[in-house]
Amino acid sequence: MKSQRHFQAQSSDIILSSAPKTGTTWLKALTFAIVTRRHFDGSTSPLLTTVPHECVPFLEVDAVEDSFHRSPKLPLLATHLPYTSLPNSIMSSHCKIVYICREPKDAFISLWHFICKLAPQEEEHVPLEEALDMFCKGISQYGPYWDHVLRYWKASLECPERVLFLKYEDLKSDTLHYIKTLANFMGCPFSLDEESEGVAQKIMNLCSFETLSNLKVNKTGMHRSTTPLATKNDVYFRKGNVGDWKNHLTDEMVQRVDQITEQKFSGTGLMFPQP
Repeated sequence: MKSQRHFQAQSSDIILSSAPKTGTTWLKALTFAIVTRRHFDGSTSPLLTTVPHECVPFLEVDAVEDSFHRSPKLPLLATHLPYTSLPNSIMSSHCKIVYICREPKDAFISLWHFICKLAPQEEEHVPLEEALDMFCKGISQYGPYWDHVLRYWKASLECPERVLFLKYEDLKSDTLHYIKTLANFMGCPFSLDEESEGVAQKIMNLCSFETLSNLKVNKTGMHRSTTPLATKNDVYFRKGNVGDWKNHLTDEMVQRVDQITEQKFSGTGLMFPQP
């Protein structure tokens, strides 16, 4: 793997890790706004004109290019790699890792919609039943979803000062609290003046689904427009809801996913709130 061979992490790096479609776009926006808040205000933030995926480079794609030059002012990098597949330099550099995950049924539904949107119009979409079967069997570029989540969960228990484990559902229910948690973890806590000025609240508003999804760049723009990976920005913004699986999955499907979740997470202390 190219990232394993060529990427050299620095101790100041902050790695944003996630399985696909579990809150990556939102986490990129929040962390970018937090670490750059002293360089931009709400009216000048690059997030207003640039999709979050271009604000925070992607380890497997951007950081392995010969032309990649990181900014010392922006320590953020994102990845979908499983914990055990992270480049050796990340493990040895003691840089920090922020991991976000999502309730498995919602993660699956979001991923299925994303894949359908990416498919050429002339191609038939993967049937929901077939996609769920593959998801449950762990047939994925990044391996079984439950294993991906569980390994980062265990790492966060073993090294809480180095790995911050977040759930999308918690972030949705108390966004302001977790913005402050992120700032503290990344080493850039809000000052008393910032607290009184409501800076965290402004970041929350800037990075909300409502704000980001309605920006022109995210409605009509293209990500990696000059490459074979060109993607419309609007595919990254669907609903942002919790519990949307209820609108798609049958009782039998729900039972199958929940059974795997129970088997995989039993005894680990990891649970997801049920909407």
